[in-house]
Amino acid sequence: MQVLRRRRRRLLVLTGLATLLLATSVGPTAAADAQYADPLQRRVDAIHDTGVVGVSAEVTSPGTRTRAFARAGVAERGTRRPMPPGGRFRIGSATKTFTATVVLQLVGEGRLSLEDTVERWLPGVVGGDGPDGGSVTVRQLLQHTSGIPEVLPEIAALNSADGYRAERFRTYTPEELAGLAMRRPEEVSTEAAWSYSNTNYILAAMIIREVTGRSWDREVEDRIIRPLGLSGTSAPGTSPFVPGPHARAYAAFGAGKGAGIDVTALNTSMAVGSGALISTTHDLSRFYAALLGGRLLEPAELAEMTATVPAPGMGVSYGLGLGEIPLTCGGTYYGHPGELLGYRTWAGITRDGSRTAVVYATSDGGPDTQQAMRTLVDQELCGARRPGGRAG
Repeated sequence: MQVLRRRRRRLLVLTGLATLLLATSVGPTAAADAQYADPLQRRVDAIHDTGVVGVSAEVTSPGTRTRAFARAGVAERGTRRPMPPGGRFRIGSATKTFTATVVLQLVGEGRLSLEDTVERWLPGVVGGDGPDGGSVTVRQLLQHTSGIPEVLPEIAALNSADGYRAERFRTYTPEELAGLAMRRPEEVSTEAAWSYSNTNYILAAMIIREVTGRSWDREVEDRIIRPLGLSGTSAPGTSPFVPGPHARAYAAFGAGKGAGIDVTALNTSMAVGSGALISTTHDLSRFYAALLGGRLLEPAELAEMTATVPAPGMGVSYGLGLGEIPLTCGGTYYGHPGELLGYRTWAGITRDGSRTAVVYATSDGGPDTQQAMRTLVDQELCGARRPGGRAG
């Protein structure tokens, strides 16, 4: 009897080992099958296939515990280190939604009007051969209908590998940036035409400082980041580093795929108000959910933000720091893309705030990268409107 029991225990051990070995041997295939079956992972892989180094995406349903995450590629070129969960990255122009939110909070407090002129708050800053600051309003800044020239072509670190190496640690003041933009009258847009310009939001950051007596960084921190508990979000000021876990950023400066250099270190003072914030996919989801959910703005100010005008050539309409983008399944969603030297992101939320999708990629990728990112956000938000949840 004891011999029989020993044989039975031995058989169970061998069976367990065989099961473990079998699971180990078929693991990659099973993982691949699961990956293929996961539409979010497929869409992340499609972005990676456009030539970026790494991709990370998160889809959430605010108010529930539903949260999906997928990643592809590596955090650092030449290694096998995966994209970090909760990794931080520069969100580029998605920063504009934060800046517009602060301005609209000040409007709601009666400290500022959207019809105030730039000249009222920043006398003499906008003028010369460009638009007249006395005829440009705060609304036009946030809406990109001011006609004010774009300053970024004047920033050497953003326009060539040599410029990056020479000036990646340079600090700009907002006044200096405004002056550089005003020296580009050939870029002035026709009056009231929609024309995207980061200078608009640099000026908005300056107005925030004039109205409150405190820096744009402090106002964003105290009004948005801290109240929402966005622990992965920060305004870095003049620090050139991305704090916490993060993937490296790469930029080719037009030299083609695979030719990029590491551009992770960057003093983003040239993007104050317009593109300087660092965040995570989860924090961006929480921010947009809070914004559309009415936690940051009163109804009147949120209505101003979401009232849009056509943005010719962009395929979207634009409000105040927020885009309205068509969904392929019908209707629209709100959000904002972002890009700043080696990091690019696309963030979107359904009009009712029931679902968010945020994706970011490292390096320039190819001509199809941005479209693949937009497709991911579109399909994941469309999925919320179909039976069975996420679209396949």
